[in-house]
Amino acid sequence: MKAKKEEILKAHAYRRAIKEFEPEQKINEEDFEFILEVGRRSPSSFGWEPWKFLVVQNVALREKLAEPSWGAQKQLASASHFVILLARKGDEMRAGSDYLKYKSQKIDQLPAEIEEMKMGFFKGFMENEFDLTDDRKIFDWACKQVYLPFANMMTAAAQIGIDSCPIEGFDRAKVEEILEQEAVVDTKKLGVAAMLAFGFRKEDSPFPQSRFPMEEVVSWVK
Repeated sequence: MKAKKEEILKAHAYRRAIKEFEPEQKINEEDFEFILEVGRRSPSSFGWEPWKFLVVQNVALREKLAEPSWGAQKQLASASHFVILLARKGDEMRAGSDYLKYKSQKIDQLPAEIEEMKMGFFKGFMENEFDLTDDRKIFDWACKQVYLPFANMMTAAAQIGIDSCPIEGFDRAKVEEILEQEAVVDTKKLGVAAMLAFGFRKEDSPFPQSRFPMEEVVSWVK
């Protein structure tokens, strides 16, 4: 147990937001499938899994995405694998939607009475407790769920010696327009939440990892 804890903390200490990767060094298929599998198995509120992972390996599409993705210039050009994390939009995530029915019936295989109860509870949660009352609020809530696999994939990668970089530096509307034009994303149903680049660092960061000390981050109520 102690060795496992040390291994996990070592991976977190090693991890950096890598700006440029070794372009000739590629992640093998088995390792990247492992990273995606960790993402797929991540938890989500109500178990709705309101996400999709778009792995962009097409060079021409990466070049098109570079212009509106100011925070991913070097990563788009050098990453072994580049992932766009998509979140489901308003109509997809409202109680009773085709997507939620599909998830409940085909994936979760809930009995009809359990599905009805869950949908009713979720509707109350949206309207009365979390104020998910318009498309933007619903999309932002779905994006919050996407950050669960987002973080898990980076941690899993670090634990097997693969580098990554989380990216929010992009013009969402322009990126979505490109993805729609390329017919790879139905932007009526899905929007861009974040991006993730994976590969192997070109050089070590000259700056040590810095974090607030534990006592400034954690408060206990006993």
